[in-house]
Amino acid sequence: MTKPLNRQIAALPTTIFTVMSELARAHDAINLGQGFPDTEGPHDMVQAAADALLDGRNQYAPLTGLPELRRAVADSNARFQGLEIDPESEVIVTSGATEALAASLMALIEPGDEVVLIEPLYDTYLPMVRQLGGVPKLVRLEEPGWTLPRAALAAAFSARTKAILLNTPMNPTGKVFSTEELDFIAGLLIQHDAYAVCDEVYEHLTFDTPHVSLMSRPAMRERCLRIGSAGKSFSLTGWKVGYVTAPAPLAAVVAKAHQNLVFATAPNLQRAVAFGLNKDEQYFRDLAGDMARKRDILSAGLRGVGLDVLPCDGSYFVMADITPLANGLDDVAFARMLTEEAGVTTIPASAFYDPSNGAPPTHLVRFAFCKQESVLQEAVACIERWASQRG
Repeated sequence: MTKPLNRQIAALPTTIFTVMSELARAHDAINLGQGFPDTEGPHDMVQAAADALLDGRNQYAPLTGLPELRRAVADSNARFQGLEIDPESEVIVTSGATEALAASLMALIEPGDEVVLIEPLYDTYLPMVRQLGGVPKLVRLEEPGWTLPRAALAAAFSARTKAILLNTPMNPTGKVFSTEELDFIAGLLIQHDAYAVCDEVYEHLTFDTPHVSLMSRPAMRERCLRIGSAGKSFSLTGWKVGYVTAPAPLAAVVAKAHQNLVFATAPNLQRAVAFGLNKDEQYFRDLAGDMARKRDILSAGLRGVGLDVLPCDGSYFVMADITPLANGLDDVAFARMLTEEAGVTTIPASAFYDPSNGAPPTHLVRFAFCKQESVLQEAVACIERWASQRG
């Protein structure tokens, strides 16, 4: 008799991103499923990383990150969110935002603690919470507006609530939470003495809608752990450099969790990210403007072939209602058919919901628009040809 492995982890399905990417490769399809840019990030940052490999600083970085990167993160908080952060005690550099999320949750959650999560949600949130013994309390946003359901959110909080995990700008919806919504959440955190883990990796990718960090709202400075990502801010997703900004008592515990996960992150990449975070504001405006153009190209093209495209104010993604073209197929079957027959890969949106919280919608798919404009135009043309052949 062989003893079982970790049941929770063993029972996890193969991620939908892996499934759809493998299907895309098998059919030589344009992959608008997984959210990564198909161009390199800023050349000067890549050069800075390359140069930093050659100057004899390739041993362990400090546990909390190189001083120059912690200072750059603190300065970025001040510049974009008006937050005064101590780089010595309130910033932890991590190996990507996913590790930042894991370390932050580890610092907060004990078995039995309740964590409020908002659907649709990024697919690593629930496994992380459950692996730590946390009890998820799910609140569902409804399309097309994705408005925060205040009564349902309030009902999800209790004396056992330890934290809310808040993602804004939001993957997969493209929603950017309004100041009024943030202040409602803040009121619940104060009422129930809870924390917020704020996944803000798309903070610099909003379109005509400002990103406001919950941490910047009144009375929230001491309750929030704010997560950022160099991969998303500089289109260098393979670098895996993230950072947690938190009040010193929280940051100290996040650092202990980080120590037991990876301890330190590649020093040359940290130095290059510090260089990037110190870029002038025009860089960040140009980044958002470029993504907005790509969103508009893809959205207009999808509407042109008959899909209903939902509003998107931030992130890499737009959601589309497939009903006009699906002929009764659900999102999984439609996404597979679109890959096999049209040569364009998406992600079925039901993957971003937990069935324990009720049947997920099955009429939505997520498209990534963080690709070259020519690639987006080609994808639309492929769908158009396919749709016309189906009559």
